[in-house]
Amino acid sequence: MNNMVDHLFRHHYGKMVAVLTKVFGLSNLETIEDAVQDTFVKASLQWRTQIPDNPEAWLTRAAKNRVIDLLRKIKAERIRTEKISIGAATVQLNDYFLDHEIEDSQLRMIFVACHPSLDYKEQIAFSLKTISGFSIKEIASALLIKEESIKKRLSRARKSIIENNVKFDFPEKNEILHRMEMVMHVIYLIFNEGFHSSENKDVVREEICNEAIRLCSLLLKKESFRSGKLYALFALMCFHTARLKSKVSAEHQINDLTQQDRAKWDHRLIIIGNNAMNKAVEYDDISKYHYHAAIVAEHLKARSFEDTNWGMIAKWYEKLLEINSDDDLVAVNLALVKGHLSQFNDAEKILNGINPEKLEQRKYLFYGSYAYINELANKQTKALEYYKHALKYVRNEAEQSYISSKIDKLNPEALK
Repeated sequence: MNNMVDHLFRHHYGKMVAVLTKVFGLSNLETIEDAVQDTFVKASLQWRTQIPDNPEAWLTRAAKNRVIDLLRKIKAERIRTEKISIGAATVQLNDYFLDHEIEDSQLRMIFVACHPSLDYKEQIAFSLKTISGFSIKEIASALLIKEESIKKRLSRARKSIIENNVKFDFPEKNEILHRMEMVMHVIYLIFNEGFHSSENKDVVREEICNEAIRLCSLLLKKESFRSGKLYALFALMCFHTARLKSKVSAEHQINDLTQQDRAKWDHRLIIIGNNAMNKAVEYDDISKYHYHAAIVAEHLKARSFEDTNWGMIAKWYEKLLEINSDDDLVAVNLALVKGHLSQFNDAEKILNGINPEKLEQRKYLFYGSYAYINELANKQTKALEYYKHALKYVRNEAEQSYISSKIDKLNPEALK
């Protein structure tokens, strides 16, 4: 039962918040979010005995009524809520939940989240919470910062929206390109939370990946929003998602690229991604998403792990570092690629230039990469030392198990 509620929450939280905001206004956003949250809690309790015939309609109706009830209690917009709650206005409210109206509301909410009156960091936290229903914990993990900091950012974002009288609308034509940069960044963060889940048990959360792809496809429906960057981002997410079925074994263990069954890769998504990349290069703008997509495309081209073109992948990672030399995760990945090219001195030089503390919750990737490079270089003792260090910092159970298997392979006595 809870699985059904969780599924509906992930798929419908952002939709419900966006539509109800269109009705009740951004000034009541916190009340709306509380009402939607309350509705899902209520559903988890009431549906234990009987599931409604139409769960989505039940949630919509319950959330609407809960918002009206809360607004009345705080004596906010009394006249408006009375009109909405009965008669013809109720039909009008229901019309807001038609598919095209839902899409319109969500697109508007995306641009509200990325309004220039909000600080850059607030924009990201607000987007992850309001558009896709991430918990405080999930956002903290995605952004590699403390949960208390996320709470403060969300509070400041809501306050800024009200103080600056932000409108629930699309940006002016001359603002679209600037605002789209943040929109794409947020969507990619959402995707990465699904592809590298912060949850204790699930290393992959496919529904979150699909949500990010859906939001990106919503933007691509509007011709004025299209760009090479947006098509490249869409392609990148399709390429990554195409490999999800092979990323985790039936026993919920991580399969690295050497272990993945390439026959399980989703060729339909690969074709969709390739078509998007063909569109992406028709535009003049070249971005990090182009290079990231090119890297994944190289893995998809290889018929086996041994056929991987590591030289070309190294080239794309170097291009990424030219765009942003401070991206430590890109540097870590380049070091791994150098290891596969047997350029071990170059790999260690790259890693030595990284401060693992800057990676915060993902610093285990730094130590794991150091370990793997030493393993490739046949420095087993040093590799074992770094794997044990990585294990101290990893939180996800599947990743803990993966690193433990690496340690066990190098030295079965190390885990006793």
